[in-house]
Amino acid sequence: MSKSLLAEQPLRAVPALKPIDTPKTCVEPGEDYRRLAERRHAWSAWPDGDTVTGPPLRSSSMSIKGKPTSFDIAYLAGVSQPTVSRALRGSPLVNEETRNRILDIARQLNYKVDKNASSLRSQQSGTIALLLFEDPTPDDSHINPFFLSMLGSITRACARRGFDLLVSFQQLSNDWHRDYEDSNKADGLILLGYGDYLDYREKLEKLSAQGTHFVRWGAVMEGQPGVSIGCDNYQGGLDITAHLLAKGHTQIAFLGDTSESCPELRDRFLGYQQALKNAGIDTAPALQVDAITTENSGYESLRELLSRGVAFDAIFGASDAIAIGAMRALLEHGYKIPSEIAVAGFDDIPLASYVNPPLTTVLQDTKQAGELLVDNLLRLIHNEPVVSTTIAPRLIVRRSCGG
Repeated sequence: MSKSLLAEQPLRAVPALKPIDTPKTCVEPGEDYRRLAERRHAWSAWPDGDTVTGPPLRSSSMSIKGKPTSFDIAYLAGVSQPTVSRALRGSPLVNEETRNRILDIARQLNYKVDKNASSLRSQQSGTIALLLFEDPTPDDSHINPFFLSMLGSITRACARRGFDLLVSFQQLSNDWHRDYEDSNKADGLILLGYGDYLDYREKLEKLSAQGTHFVRWGAVMEGQPGVSIGCDNYQGGLDITAHLLAKGHTQIAFLGDTSESCPELRDRFLGYQQALKNAGIDTAPALQVDAITTENSGYESLRELLSRGVAFDAIFGASDAIAIGAMRALLEHGYKIPSEIAVAGFDDIPLASYVNPPLTTVLQDTKQAGELLVDNLLRLIHNEPVVSTTIAPRLIVRRSCGG
């Protein structure tokens, strides 16, 4: 792995400057070569991160002959040249505002980074790998829409930081951790998907022991290997159940896996239980049916619930996909939503606002999640300290619960 960027030493200013014969790449009208040389030496000599007042970008009046350089960008952005290099590499050492200013100037100058040369210097590939684990389904083309949204956010976050994204679809049973270690194709690894956490925890421990830089989307738990970014699933489960209770529903069924193998869905169930307890209602085992995060599983779990003959007046699907599948089963059996049975989900996938009636759900902010996953991975790559982070959920109220 590459040395820490914190170990890089800034260039030192020379005692005296003499006129040099250098190509004129970024010169204001009337400026001579000596001033350009002085400016370049001065900018490269300042400690990384220092900023000065520089002129704004004037693309219409600025005279640029030859190929623009990172020194030109530094002059126009009002930062040091090492800061430009870090920003173009996507380093989290550069703040968002400065990075965006540098990238905007680079685009206007049509400046292109030579990734091959940069990789040789830094011993990094400029690539992040993403492994997506999916629940096994008969249709191999099916991808959980929540993770599609997450994938889009991660892709855009990588692009803004100058990194390529290599995506691979995996089954948890595969030796994906060995394949990744052997490939040497990426600087770090992002893990997405629900699955048997007890099964793949051992693989995470091996990755951590080998010094692999990785982050995962999932439940944040004490003592887990690596760094996790996840939603507060417990709070989300509590909030949406409390909303159903506030609408007058007291017999609320839960559709989803409640085992320790799927800690995200289990935490939502624990929040559901706590909301019932707060309302003085005992959890009824007959009102819980296992389901994985697919529409078909939601459909079948609702049919299983109906076959038990137990009364219920609301459904909490542990994911939007489960809830949408359950809605179809309810409609097929003649139930009206929400006047007879209220339905709520979790995730706020794009489809949730288009089903009829639109689905009440819990938002997991995929844009924020994508930014955090990429930024934390880059910090790990640069040997900076990183801690697991929980994102706050947000209740989204729509007509499937009667408002």
